[in-house]
Amino acid sequence: MEQMLARIARALVDYPDQVRVNVLEDERVVTLELQVSPDDMGKVIGRQGRIVKAIRTVVNAAAVKENKRVLVEVVPWTA
Repeated sequence: MEQMLARIARALVDYPDQVRVNVLEDERVVTLELQVSPDDMGKVIGRQGRIVKAIRTVVNAAAVKENKRVLVEVVPWTA
Protein backbone atom coordinates (compact mmCIF):
# COMPACT_ATOMS: atom_id res chain seq x y z
CA MET A 1 0.00 0.00 0.00
CA GLU A 2 2.80 2.40 0.84
CA GLN A 3 4.43 1.87 -2.55
CA MET A 4 1.14 2.55 -4.32
CA LEU A 5 0.62 5.73 -2.29
CA ALA A 6 4.14 6.94 -3.05
CA ARG A 7 3.71 6.27 -6.76
CA ILE A 8 0.42 8.18 -6.91
CA ALA A 9 1.90 11.11 -4.99
CA ARG A 10 5.03 11.26 -7.15
CA ALA A 11 2.85 11.55 -10.25
CA LEU A 12 1.05 14.58 -8.79
CA VAL A 13 3.86 16.74 -7.40
CA ASP A 14 6.61 18.97 -8.82
CA TYR A 15 9.27 17.57 -6.47
CA PRO A 16 8.88 13.77 -6.58
CA ASP A 17 12.22 13.22 -4.85
CA GLN A 18 10.75 14.77 -1.68
CA VAL A 19 7.88 12.28 -1.39
CA ARG A 20 8.16 9.96 1.61
CA VAL A 21 5.70 7.49 3.11
CA ASN A 22 6.00 6.49 6.77
CA VAL A 23 4.03 3.50 8.01
CA LEU A 24 2.67 3.33 11.57
CA GLU A 25 0.86 0.09 12.44
CA ASP A 26 -1.52 -0.82 15.22
CA GLU A 27 -3.48 -4.04 15.59
CA ARG A 28 -6.18 -3.13 13.10
CA VAL A 29 -5.23 0.35 11.89
CA VAL A 30 -2.40 1.26 9.54
CA THR A 31 -1.52 4.95 9.32
CA LEU A 32 0.33 6.07 6.22
CA GLU A 33 1.97 9.47 6.63
CA LEU A 34 2.56 11.04 3.23
CA GLN A 35 5.31 13.65 3.39
CA VAL A 36 5.59 16.07 0.49
CA SER A 37 7.33 19.38 -0.13
CA PRO A 38 5.48 22.36 1.37
CA ASP A 39 5.17 23.71 -2.18
CA ASP A 40 3.31 20.55 -3.23
CA MET A 41 0.85 20.37 -0.35
CA GLY A 42 -1.89 22.05 -2.37
CA LYS A 43 -1.44 19.67 -5.29
CA VAL A 44 -1.82 16.61 -3.09
CA ILE A 45 -4.76 17.97 -1.13
CA GLY A 46 -6.58 19.52 -4.07
CA ARG A 47 -9.50 21.92 -4.08
CA GLN A 48 -11.64 21.30 -1.03
CA GLY A 49 -9.66 18.11 -0.37
CA ARG A 50 -10.90 16.26 -3.42
CA ILE A 51 -7.58 14.77 -4.50
CA VAL A 52 -6.60 13.50 -1.06
CA LYS A 53 -10.09 12.07 -0.67
CA ALA A 54 -9.66 10.15 -3.94
CA ILE A 55 -6.23 8.93 -2.82
CA ARG A 56 -7.72 7.71 0.47
CA THR A 57 -10.47 5.87 -1.42
CA VAL A 58 -7.97 4.04 -3.64
CA VAL A 59 -5.73 3.10 -0.70
CA ASN A 60 -8.70 1.87 1.35
CA ALA A 61 -9.87 -0.25 -1.57
CA ALA A 62 -6.43 -1.86 -1.71
CA ALA A 63 -6.49 -2.48 2.05
CA VAL A 64 -9.73 -4.47 1.98
CA LYS A 65 -7.83 -7.68 1.18
CA GLU A 66 -5.76 -7.32 4.35
CA ASN A 67 -8.85 -6.69 6.47
CA LYS A 68 -7.32 -3.55 7.97
CA ARG A 69 -8.33 0.06 8.22
CA VAL A 70 -5.95 2.52 6.58
CA LEU A 71 -5.61 6.20 7.38
CA VAL A 72 -3.73 8.52 5.04
CA GLU A 73 -2.34 11.72 6.54
CA VAL A 74 -0.55 14.40 4.51
CA VAL A 75 2.25 16.13 6.40
CA PRO A 76 4.84 18.69 5.26
CA TRP A 77 8.27 17.36 4.38
CA THR A 78 11.02 17.92 6.93
CA ALA A 79 14.73 17.57 6.27
